[in-house]
Amino acid sequence: MKVIRHSDPDYASALRSLNRRAEASDQVREVVADVLKQVRSRGDEALLEFTQKFDGAHLTMPTLRVTEAEIAAAVAATDARTQDALRASHRNVQAFAVASLRKPWSMTNAQGAEIGEIYHPFERVGCYVPGGTAPLVSTAIMTVTFAAAAGCPEIVVCTPCGRDGTVNPGLLTALKIAGATEIYKVGGAQAIAAMAYGTMTIKPVLKIVGPGNSYVVEAKRQAFGVVSIDLLPGPSEVVILADKTANPAFIAADFLAQAEHGKDSGAGFITDDESILEAVLQQITEQAAKLGRQAMVQSVLDKGGFGILVRDMQEGVKLVNDYAPEHLVLIASNQEQLIPQVRTAGAIFVGNYSPVAIGDFLAGPSHTLPTGGAGKSFPGLMADMFQRRTSIVHLTPESCAKSEPIVRAFADVEGLDAHGESVAIRLR
Repeated sequence: MKVIRHSDPDYASALRSLNRRAEASDQVREVVADVLKQVRSRGDEALLEFTQKFDGAHLTMPTLRVTEAEIAAAVAATDARTQDALRASHRNVQAFAVASLRKPWSMTNAQGAEIGEIYHPFERVGCYVPGGTAPLVSTAIMTVTFAAAAGCPEIVVCTPCGRDGTVNPGLLTALKIAGATEIYKVGGAQAIAAMAYGTMTIKPVLKIVGPGNSYVVEAKRQAFGVVSIDLLPGPSEVVILADKTANPAFIAADFLAQAEHGKDSGAGFITDDESILEAVLQQITEQAAKLGRQAMVQSVLDKGGFGILVRDMQEGVKLVNDYAPEHLVLIASNQEQLIPQVRTAGAIFVGNYSPVAIGDFLAGPSHTLPTGGAGKSFPGLMADMFQRRTSIVHLTPESCAKSEPIVRAFADVEGLDAHGESVAIRLR
């Protein structure tokens, strides 16, 4: 784990090395481009080949789609404790999603025209739910629920299956609770291609949302324009900004919870207090030794873990804004004053008793958030991303007459006399 202090001679250059933008390698771009091309041209045949190649599952066209019988069996196999947890999460996420939906509105402009916006749900959307090293039942709740709250009538889910061709029962139960209308056993870049271009089995969608590995993210990037895309969320990350009021054991626990995701995940700690930094480092060592996924955790600590001692908390806020973390844990005596200064974090968890894990599973906002510095430009997944916006303009003869001189002036400047005449003809 890299430790950087403001007293280090190479402090400035060490900080610059932390700032990054998530970009796919040439190898990932080439693989994804080929996958998209194959699925676009060969459809289901390519899906079946890639599923066998990447997931080790031998499927047929009829078994690509999860059946109602499979869903019913999955629900029956999911214990009551898990179902209660899924429903509790779903209630919170649904309430948050409904509250955040955009509502139709209108106003009158200076010339008396009535202007406003109306919103409609996308008719058909696609949600990608990763499989990987763990069945992400939380991602099922944190994506599909938003689409359902927006009123999308067709909600397609693609998720990788196991080698035996089945999907985790808990995941299928979560998708059922959240409101998925179609579920397919397709993962990776090929799933994005299928939802974007369509196959004989999977009809194309209008928008694709959800997190994934580097291949999934690059597939979304390459499919953008063919289909609408939410954002490009890749490997998960957290930054913890804390002063001496923080509990070191809590900070270390959040740090390790992030490292548990493995692979390219990142975890960082920023503080203005040397004693807290040392205590957190000690806690990380002690707590990591008790975890089940130690090899994965240690890999993240070695490659993507860092601790920084800054001069003061204001400098810490600047580093956070430069880094643009997916998750920020903020613990400080003046945390309420610091919150408005944080402009680029995907989500902020405030105080000693706001662990990221509660945001991952239960709180309400979606855990599908911008990573790799994308928080400088993108928000996290929201319900209004499933709404299509349409503007409305309604003029009376009076407001049309008041608008005509201004339109005529624009038409003259741009040399578009038909524009001016289209207004003037209504007034003669």
